[in-house]
Amino acid sequence: MLLTDPVGTLKGIGEKRAGQLKQLGIEKIGDLLSYFPRQGHYLDYGKTKEIAALEFGKRQIFQAEISSVQEKRSLRGRRYALVRVRDRTGYAEIYLFGSQIYRARSLKNGAPVIISGKIQPGKTAKMVVEATIDTYEEGTEKSGILPIYSLSGQLTQIFLRNIIKNTLVIAKDSGVPETLPQKILKENAFIGRAEALANMHFPSNWKLHAAARRRLAFEELYLMQCGLMYHRQKIKLKSQGFKHAASSKLLQKLSRALPFSLTNAQEKTWRQIENDMEDSTPMHRLLQGDVGSGKTIIAVFALVKAVENGFQGAFMAPTEILAKQHFETLASLLMPLGVDVELLTGGSSLAKRKEILKKLSNGELDILIGTHALLQKDVVFKNLSLVVTDEQHRFGVRQRAGLVQKTTGAPDTLVMTATPIPRTMALTVYGDLDVSFIKELPPGRKPIVTLCYNEEKRKDVYQGLVRQVKLGRQAYVVCPLIEESEKMNALSATELYEMLKHDFLRDIPAALLHGRLKQAEKDAIMADFVSGKLKVLVSTTVIEVGVNVPNASLMIVEGADRFGLAQLHQLRGRIGRGEHQSYCALISNMNTPQATERLSLMTTCNDGFSLAEEDLKLRGSGELFGTRQHGLPDLRLADIFSDLDLLFLARDCAAQTINDSEAMEEIKASIKSSYDDKFSTIFFS
Repeated sequence: MLLTDPVGTLKGIGEKRAGQLKQLGIEKIGDLLSYFPRQGHYLDYGKTKEIAALEFGKRQIFQAEISSVQEKRSLRGRRYALVRVRDRTGYAEIYLFGSQIYRARSLKNGAPVIISGKIQPGKTAKMVVEATIDTYEEGTEKSGILPIYSLSGQLTQIFLRNIIKNTLVIAKDSGVPETLPQKILKENAFIGRAEALANMHFPSNWKLHAAARRRLAFEELYLMQCGLMYHRQKIKLKSQGFKHAASSKLLQKLSRALPFSLTNAQEKTWRQIENDMEDSTPMHRLLQGDVGSGKTIIAVFALVKAVENGFQGAFMAPTEILAKQHFETLASLLMPLGVDVELLTGGSSLAKRKEILKKLSNGELDILIGTHALLQKDVVFKNLSLVVTDEQHRFGVRQRAGLVQKTTGAPDTLVMTATPIPRTMALTVYGDLDVSFIKELPPGRKPIVTLCYNEEKRKDVYQGLVRQVKLGRQAYVVCPLIEESEKMNALSATELYEMLKHDFLRDIPAALLHGRLKQAEKDAIMADFVSGKLKVLVSTTVIEVGVNVPNASLMIVEGADRFGLAQLHQLRGRIGRGEHQSYCALISNMNTPQATERLSLMTTCNDGFSLAEEDLKLRGSGELFGTRQHGLPDLRLADIFSDLDLLFLARDCAAQTINDSEAMEEIKASIKSSYDDKFSTIFFS
């Protein structure tokens, strides 16, 4: 048996089951063995709590029986199911929404169930939120420590447990290939991979489970660091970079033309980039800066440096709106200096596109700004020496590489983000880049006043919105969902927009914006908001990046407890860009000490990096990567904050391995032939 074999080759998995497993992301045997129980979700019959002993604010698992199931409607007309469960010590209540309402209909009074979720105070009983309810299945063991997996479709816990347990036996007999060098295993007292996999799924005891998790979490971090270092080394060795000369007259003219002076943080960052560009080794630098910290002007300096050395520059943004804003900024600054700047997006006319491509290929065009349109094959530069990408987390590794490959040499690369990433996380997410930080805001910017409200104050908040619009301002209203969800008791953008249009926004030009709209529709709505035609935008988080509307002075965030602190800060950065005092109102229906503590930080702290660090402490790292966005795998087990010691150990070990060609070939062979393919992208792209 090979871990790369399809799961359909296993006994007991037919075509139907294979299709159901595919919905969980399980296609190969390696995927199955790496499909670990939900974080912390095990049923330990030796430690099962009764309802009376459940602690508030923690995710816990307990056994009970169904007391009653009722379908109801909220005061807003929203359908939900209320499931009451009981044991000998008391009752608990579970609210289910969306498709989970149908799940509730299958629950019979008196049926024994296993419930997992966060425990909160309720009006009449303890309340379980973000809950899952699993009924006992015939054949369920009643002792030991059992895994609880995320399910979909008709898959059951007992089926998944049995198939994984049987596969672990087969894998042990046929030999599970080791992914860590023997030296690292021995020096750090890590258990073997086969033993680690077995004790992640079916731990013999909690001590062995901890050892298994430590080994597999290290493995994730180690392989990722090896991959990133290998990727960086490969790029640097691939071809000669562009050695730019010392800055000269054109940059001096730009400095004199600016209506402001660079901050100390900007000056320091520019010196780092300037030194990188004057070295023949290709620059690979991440520039992190809070919203409004002045990252764009640093990019302008770098692009001008490329141009005055006789080269071309490319500037890629994730949205057409943001690309247009960058074009307007650069054109106003650089065209008077004789620098030719053009904009290329999917919306460019055929005639304009043809003109731009001709100028670009013969070297007449100095700087090209655009969206993903820059990646198309017919976009050919004559002598590209610098690539700048804005909001790097919106582009994948392969997309970045696609732009870099549009030149014979290895161009300098500058990636920028306003998403505050703690330094420890940046070491992992951007391990192939040097990192610069701008933590100083330009003088004169008014701090945004942030206030927290519960749902009872919603009417007052929206009356404040109406007042702001009457003063001539604009506002954002952000929701965590597009439509109502079966898992989250939170207002969706769609239902809130309909409610507001019949009430507070009845006489106010407003629009609904979310990610399922076609790009042309999104661009049209944003253009109307930027121009002032629309006064209020009800949106999901699609507006967190790339919107610059100085007249917007209010942001209302519904279900604020559903967002991370860093994301709330990123959203808040859409306002406070003009001369008027701006306000951010956070509405939450969560009244736990943890939720209160998190949101209160937003009212006292305006430093995105500090908030990001706090978020790691309070929420964990969660899904950081995502192949669609980064070309890097998600961390299934490792947590950047709690596993900081493992991260640094992994980096040290990877640094040794990367210089050992024999060890690297062993790792690459192991990943290619026997491991699941989540690390393939960074090693083999």
